[in-house]
Amino acid sequence: AVSNVVGSNIFNLLVVLGASALVMPLRVQSRLIRRDVPLLLAISMAAWGMASSGTLTWVAGLALLTVLLINLIWEVRTAREEGAGDEPLEDDAAAPLPVALGKGFLGLVLLVVGSQVLVNGATGAALALGVSQTVIGLTIVSAGTGMPELVTSLVSVYRGRTDLAIGNVVGSNLMNLLLILGGCALATGGSGLAVDPVLISRDFPLMVAATLACLPIFWSGGVINRLEGAVLVVLYALYLVEQVLSNTMPLGDEDPFRLVVLVVVLPAVLVFIAWSTLSWQRSRRA
Repeated sequence: AVSNVVGSNIFNLLVVLGASALVMPLRVQSRLIRRDVPLLLAISMAAWGMASSGTLTWVAGLALLTVLLINLIWEVRTAREEGAGDEPLEDDAAAPLPVALGKGFLGLVLLVVGSQVLVNGATGAALALGVSQTVIGLTIVSAGTGMPELVTSLVSVYRGRTDLAIGNVVGSNLMNLLLILGGCALATGGSGLAVDPVLISRDFPLMVAATLACLPIFWSGGVINRLEGAVLVVLYALYLVEQVLSNTMPLGDEDPFRLVVLVVVLPAVLVFIAWSTLSWQRSRRA
């Protein structure tokens, strides 16, 4: 459960945002999104801290669910106050309510069934290759569960609703951490939810770093252009390669790849983020 949540959040931030930006540059317009992203960063760091002991207790789960309830109430109240100024949706928004509900339900069923088939097939292949359950949760299962977000975001971008695509990612990541992770931890009772040490040392930090890297874009009302979208997708590809190498190659054989990532790729990404942030600041002053 923990690896699925962490992997799904990484997939959403790098692949869903990146692929959507490749279709059309994503511009942040909604103040709701810009306020939700700092919350997502804070909750991601809090979840990492709670899991650092190796176990997510039921108390931690209850705390996450309490934050979820408070956030839902706040979101509904804020949306009502600011909803009057939003522009109306087009196309299916004018359809009768039963028709719209039917289309939404049918689409949801098809997405869930398709994702489940993909996950089952890929999981069987991974198990046959000897890949660990943690890696399966971080990659295959998380990508399968992230397919609905990917499809929804791509459709929103195609219709010109780029803000919906970004809100979809932010909202999904919040629900993963607060509802899924919190609910699973609470359901375990006194035993607590076990957390793989690899998740604590590698994947939780990556999830926080991916959220932090997106913060300047969201908070400043900037734009994720196609180049930046490509960078996000490439980063996820490198993440997948590292996952496969660390679980299929003998100990130490994957070190050259990790060395290239640390010495070349990581500094290049940091420089790229800094350059992009300075560009946004200059464009805002202009």
